Amino acid sequence: MDDKTRTELEAATFRRLVAHFRERIDVQNIDLMNLAGFCRNCLSRWYREEAEQRSVPLSDPEARKIVYGMPYDEWRTKYQKEASAEQKAAKRALTASHKRASPSARGRAG
Repeated sequence: MDDKTRTELEAATFRRLVAHFRERIDVQNIDLMNLAGFCRNCLSRWYREEAEQRSVPLSDPEARKIVYGMPYDEWRTKYQKEASAEQKAAKRALTASHKRASPSARGRAG
């Protein structure tokens, strides 16, 4: 596969992932973090960091709007629910396990 085709496929896949996250408003960020080790905020941060590396100005709110499809505060007001005690406990356990991991492993989790 040539680089142009690979880049086009990766871009299309990213767009589908973002569209999927926008449709699945029932899935909370804490659920994503607990199950996958990253969430919508991580994805938007990675997007901003990649823009930065290419000298493309992009703020965190702008990157979040790309991922959420609306300003982050609006999404939180409309769709974010209070995390349950179980979700919070799972997040604490995940955070603790990342603190014990090597520095390189912590950087990958989001």
